[in-house]
Amino acid sequence: MTVQQEKASGPLTTESGAPVADNQNSEVAGLGGPVLLQDQHLIEKLARFNREQIPERIVHARGAGAYGTFTVTADVTRYTRAKFLSEVGKQTEVFARFSTVAGSLGAADAVRDPRGFALKFYTEEGNYDLVGNNTPVFFIKDAIKFPDFIHTQKRDPYTGSQEADNVWDFWGLSPESTHQVTWLFGDRGIPASYRHMDGFGSHSFQWNNADGEVFWVKYHFKTDQGIKCLTQAEANRLAGEDPDSHQRDLRESIERGEFPTWTVYVQIMPADEAATYRFNPFDLTKVWPHADYPRIEIGKFELNRNPDNIFAEVEQSIFSPAHFVPGIGPSPDKMLQGRLFGYADAHRYRVGINADQLPVNRPHATEARTYGRDGHMYDGRHGRAKNYEPNSFGGPAETGAPLWQPAAVTGYTGNHAAPSHPEDNDFVQAGNLYRLMSEEEKGRLIDNLAGFIAKVSREDIADRAINNFRQADAEYGKRLEEAVRALRG
Repeated sequence: MTVQQEKASGPLTTESGAPVADNQNSEVAGLGGPVLLQDQHLIEKLARFNREQIPERIVHARGAGAYGTFTVTADVTRYTRAKFLSEVGKQTEVFARFSTVAGSLGAADAVRDPRGFALKFYTEEGNYDLVGNNTPVFFIKDAIKFPDFIHTQKRDPYTGSQEADNVWDFWGLSPESTHQVTWLFGDRGIPASYRHMDGFGSHSFQWNNADGEVFWVKYHFKTDQGIKCLTQAEANRLAGEDPDSHQRDLRESIERGEFPTWTVYVQIMPADEAATYRFNPFDLTKVWPHADYPRIEIGKFELNRNPDNIFAEVEQSIFSPAHFVPGIGPSPDKMLQGRLFGYADAHRYRVGINADQLPVNRPHATEARTYGRDGHMYDGRHGRAKNYEPNSFGGPAETGAPLWQPAAVTGYTGNHAAPSHPEDNDFVQAGNLYRLMSEEEKGRLIDNLAGFIAKVSREDIADRAINNFRQADAEYGKRLEEAVRALRG
């Protein structure tokens, strides 16, 4: 129990007043198993969080999008039976939306913030949505902490501004954030444009082939334009001079015929290696070292058509990690498990229950056949057709063929932390990332971090935040402590 919790005026409760036993770990089906729908506290937190503001997105409000194509360049049928990946040369239409995370719809593009990297593949088996970031890791590893994390990044309910105290208080009390914070405050923390950044699926996902074999995969989208980033000083200037810099750059490059492209890779882990891997392979705060699982090129992604109306297409576009196709499915990643519910629920609230029927969101290479009817903005497309299943009137019927392979679970339900592996640690990979940097990169990282931490009003919050970086690397922490002390006088 933390000092802050000891001073609390009473127990944390649900909306109905029931005490919350665990606000750090969502309930799963046995150690390492998938998240359970019966975790009322998790579902309530995510559902309420999705409804806090209207009409812009709570997260990723500021963004830009474009259409394009994905082309398969390697045979991956030994790993997945997904039809859009079934043969070399096959093309699939794609819609992409890039975004900042914390800023509101009117915020500037050139800010220090992760970038959302969301893709919708219009496949012949339905739409497949891949929702990731421009970093391979994230700040937290369990979706039950997501509303709390975002609250620290957004405007404080009293001051109306983002507060350094809130940001560093949460990060300091959440050591697993150290790796992502090191990414964010390093040289790649402010991309120069959406075209000049990499993308990642970030989570681990399941691929399964025609024989039912299971593999765990991670997606990588490497920009063919080359990585270009801004220093803090450059970003400060650009954000003031041209708040729409990233949107403008993407739109104008496509208008000029300079279509941005990314080479697509995956890392592939055989399913039976996950349990004994040296750290939890489903932990979103960690990468899989390329020495263990090399990247394999699988395709090319190009953006070549601008939307005609950003409000109808970019702002009303929706992406959900729960939109899978046969041959691809979820992993036990606890952040992913929460997002399977959270993203779709946010869209039902923000855009409406019929959001999937809008032109940018509905399937383009097949037809959606459901028994869902009515609701806000329903267009009556089903006519007199029956609205129940099974029926005797020729309506669509289940296939009996699951999209992904089942996962074995064991043990008791409960609010379990993820299973521990021999090298699980919140600080090792952050330290490794720091030691990979040149001396000049380290200096800029320290300056960026110190400038923000120096704004914290309480010494205990600043000290705790610095200590996380000291745990990652002694030199890292020492230099940061000295830099903060110098700024604070």
